[in-house]
This record gives sequence, C-alpha cells and structure tokens, in this order.
Amino acid sequence: MSSELARIAGPLGAAGLAVLMLAPGRTYRLAGLAAWAVGVGVLAGYLAPAGHTALLGAAGLLGLALAAGGAALLVRWPWLLALAVLACVPARIPVSVGSTQANLLVPLYGVVAAAALALAWELLKGEERQRELGPLALPLAAFVGWSGLTLAWGEDVRQGSIELLFFFLPFGLLAVSLSRLSWDRRWARVLYGELILMALVFAVVGVEQWINRDIFWNPKLLVGNTYAPFFRVNSVFWDPSIYGRFLVVAILASLVVALFSRSPRAVILALVAIGATWVGLLFSFSQSSFLALIAGVIVAAAFAWRWRALLLVALAAGVFLVVAVAAPNVRHAVTNHASGGLNRVTSGRSKLVSNGIKIAVHHPAVGVGIGGFRHAYAKQVGLRGKEPNAAASHDTPITVAAETGLPGLLLLAWVLVAGFLFTFRRAGRDLAGMAALVFGLVLVSIGVHSLFYNAFFEDPTVWAALGLAAVVSRQPRAPRKQPSAGGGDERPQAPQLDRQVEAEREQGQRVDGSQSDGARQRDVERLPERG
Repeated sequence: MSSELARIAGPLGAAGLAVLMLAPGRTYRLAGLAAWAVGVGVLAGYLAPAGHTALLGAAGLLGLALAAGGAALLVRWPWLLALAVLACVPARIPVSVGSTQANLLVPLYGVVAAAALALAWELLKGEERQRELGPLALPLAAFVGWSGLTLAWGEDVRQGSIELLFFFLPFGLLAVSLSRLSWDRRWARVLYGELILMALVFAVVGVEQWINRDIFWNPKLLVGNTYAPFFRVNSVFWDPSIYGRFLVVAILASLVVALFSRSPRAVILALVAIGATWVGLLFSFSQSSFLALIAGVIVAAAFAWRWRALLLVALAAGVFLVVAVAAPNVRHAVTNHASGGLNRVTSGRSKLVSNGIKIAVHHPAVGVGIGGFRHAYAKQVGLRGKEPNAAASHDTPITVAAETGLPGLLLLAWVLVAGFLFTFRRAGRDLAGMAALVFGLVLVSIGVHSLFYNAFFEDPTVWAALGLAAVVSRQPRAPRKQPSAGGGDERPQAPQLDRQVEAEREQGQRVDGSQSDGARQRDVERLPERG
C-alpha cells in the first residue's frame, strides 16, 4: 500500500476521532467512528509487513471475533473497560513493523477494538449522549486533528503512521469510551485495588531482579548494567523508566488516600503500599521517575496543607541547591561547557533539546510532520543510517514543537491547562474528589516525566486519566460539613434549604402573627436527625 494513501488515511482517522469527540448528533458521531475505523484500517495495511497476507488476515478475523465477545461484556458491564485498560498497560510485546522492531501494547489494542464495537452498538441503538469529555473535548479534538493532519506533509510517513495507528487513534478512542462510564464507588475502589496490587507485584519482581542480578526482555539493559556502577531493573516492563512511571502513579494514588481518607485503616494500608512500592521504584534508578514523583508529591501536599506546603518546597529546594553547589564534580560538569559538561550530566539530552529547538525554529508554521523528528534531526546534524538511535527525542514539548509547529505547541498547552483545571477543580475529600485529584496528579507526574522521556501521548494512562476525569466531573460535590450545636457531631450545610424555610416562616408570620401550621410542619420534617 502506498505512502500517499497513508498520508490521506492518517488525517482522515484523526478527523473522525475529532468528530466523535465534538459532534452534537448520533449520525455525525457514527460517521466519525466510521472515518476513524477506515483510517485505522488503511494505516494498518500500509504498515503490515509484506508476504504474510493470509496469516495477517486470519489473525484479523480471530481478533475481530474476540473483540465482538469483549464488546458484549463491555455493554453488560461497562466498568470492565477501565479494569482491562489498566491490566494491559504493562503488556508490551516485541513486534516487527516493517523493518522496525517495536514494543507495542498488543493486548490493549484488542481492548480498543472491543470498545469501538461497543460504542458503535450503543450509537446504533439510539444513544444520544455527546461531548462526554466536557471541557476537554475541544482542545483534545483540536490537538488530535492537527497532529493527524501534519502527516500530509510529514518527512517520515512510516513513523508518523506508527504514531497515529498505535497511539493517538486507539488511545483517543479509549478516552471517549471511558468518559461515557457512569460513576460507581464500588468499581472505583476495585480499580484502585487493582492498581495497587499490580504495583506491589511489579515491585516484588523488580526487587527479585536486583537481588539475583537478572532482568527480562531487554538485552540492551543487560549489557548496560554490565558497565554501569549500579544495576537497574525493569520488572515486567521493557524499560526501567516505564516501570518507574507506573510505580509513581500507584504511589501518588496511595498518597491521596493517605492524605484525605477518613478511615484509619485505609490510611495505614495506603502508607504500607507506598513504602513497598517505593522500594521497587528505588531499584529502577529512573531519574525521570523520581522527578515525576517529587512533582506529584508537591502538588498533593499543596492540596492537603495549602501555604504550609510552599514552605516545605522552599526548604527542599534550598537543601538541593546547597548540596549541588557543594559537590565539586557536579559544579565542574555544569560549568565546564568546553568539554560538554552539561550534555554529559543530562546523558546527551541537552544536545537533543537544543537541536530540537532549532528544528522547531526552522519549521515554525507547520513543523516537519508527526513522527518526523528523528528524520529531521539526523538530517540536521548529519547522522547516517536508516534508523539513527542518537536522533531519538526525549522531550515531549520539544518534539511537539518540531513535528507540529507553533500551532501544535499551543494546542498542547491548551490540552494541559484544560486538563489541570478540569481535574483539580473537582478535587475534594469525597471519593469522587479524591479520584479527580489522582487523575490530576497523573497528568502532572507523567507531564514532568515526559520532559525527559518522550512518552506523554504514547502512554495510555494519560488518555485514561482524561476520560475518567470526565466521569468524576459529573458528580456533584459532597455537602460541606460544620460542627453541630453539641460540638462533637457534624451535619451537612444546606444554606439554600435554610433560606427557603426562613421565607416560609416569615410568610406564615405575616398571615397570623405566628408561624403557619404548614411551615411549622415542614420545618420539623426538614430538621436533620441528631444523635
């Protein structure tokens, strides 16, 4: 299949997804879902390796049958989608895409197919809901649509097709499907329990790897550990940074429970989970994961302790600067630009960032096209080879600016600001508010992580957090509580009800100089029960 057809299919699939997010009517949404499916199908045909048509066709039919069965389950129990997505996040399987070896979330793509069929079934039945993503629908649709459109002029059609087919299009549909769930406290607790259980199991595997000095899947990491002063583990993941990022999300979720739960038992269990997961994170030796955790903890502390958290942050920053300045090797490496000290401290990332900025400056209007960073970088610095590993991007904002230009960078900022406002605005001490805070911390931590590891939109956790944030945003806030007259018990405030009762009392007094029987009776019925 020609690359020119892929240049059409990519924008078509992205436009269909944008319509699915924004369209006001069922017919338009069905058309958007159909365009998404056509785009996915054409891109899959373009990237499929040659010479295996019969095998791929049989695998496609089997996958479609399994997806139909999964769709039936999702229609019956919609929250199974969230549980299945979380379960599939670590399952990256080595796959050959043309001449490229990639670790893809193959089981998760089966869940996406089931979600697409379930969504199509609900729309065909007459489902009239729209814009389930709420305020996130417009910025997310605009970013997805523009990113897909850049494939039309992209410098690397194959890599751009991979980005759209395996990340943007499937994960965007997951966000829409998850946002359609109805809030359920029991399922939310089950989802949290699944997250913590998975993190504890992965941490145990990571510690076992460190003790036995053995790792799975990744021969490059094994070679790197041979010459490194410390031994990094990856648990069941391919990369230690991806492993660390998952554990950070679990730690932050437990931190929210420890800070805001009113149950002493829940607080104790959350603290135990944090400690055990932290041990697993330690042996990943992922600097980006540690920074992501620090950022998440600071934001969580700000919500829990308000201005007092700023004092803790200032103190920690002061200690960090003093230690950094006092260390001669760090001071020499940062200040000795002639020998490339800063680039060496950042493991070559500062050079990637500086050259990435140059690419963005040279292509400010439309960028080099989605997936074109590596090709443009290699051409700029004169790297040879079809797949130069030294040109791989490590910074999401720089990559977005280089590939999609200034419009893409502005749309990324719009998505982030809207996402933070959307999640943190609903944060509170009730279960839905705690969930909203967790989703906001997911965006913060993975956002910081993506400054050093380009995987913000490549991580399904981000899209799942956006979709589930829409679910909790539809939940009304729990009434605030104030001390009762006895001083020990608490009762919910109801100012609007109080004003209505007072108005009825005054009306009754104006009629006969005293409170009317009807108003008096309603007062008695509305009094809260006291212990």
